[in-house]
Amino acid sequence: MTAVNTLSAGGKTPWHVWLVGVVAVLFNAIGVFDFVMSMTQGEAYMASAGMTPDQIAHYRQMPAWMTGVWAIGVFGAFGASVLVLLRRKLAFGVFAVSLAAFLVSLLYTYALTDGGKVMGQQMAITSAVIAALLAFFTWYAWAMGKRGVLR
Repeated sequence: MTAVNTLSAGGKTPWHVWLVGVVAVLFNAIGVFDFVMSMTQGEAYMASAGMTPDQIAHYRQMPAWMTGVWAIGVFGAFGASVLVLLRRKLAFGVFAVSLAAFLVSLLYTYALTDGGKVMGQQMAITSAVIAALLAFFTWYAWAMGKRGVLR
């Protein structure tokens, strides 16, 4: 019997779904926290997080559409993580939209503005880690959907 048939016949959810789902929720909760604190506490929060005045200015000068892209990215990733735990196939599409939003934010930061220079090498490394994790979570949701684990 295949994995799809086993799962559709009431088989157990693979252990890694819970592991990846919990890790994804915890990781993406950091993004939601950062967004909410940046929007509500503004410069005080950013300074407390170790950002320089130039970095804070870069964030404060972002156009409204970029704030929307940022929100779609972080809330989408968090929502998709919850969907993985709920074993919903929709997780793949939501992760894909979140990843696309993050890539747009990278385009804005590194191609449309001098944000790459302002944010520095540490942010570039952090962005690469975030992109890799979002790509993994997106692939994982796709793979689990194909196996019938997410329905």
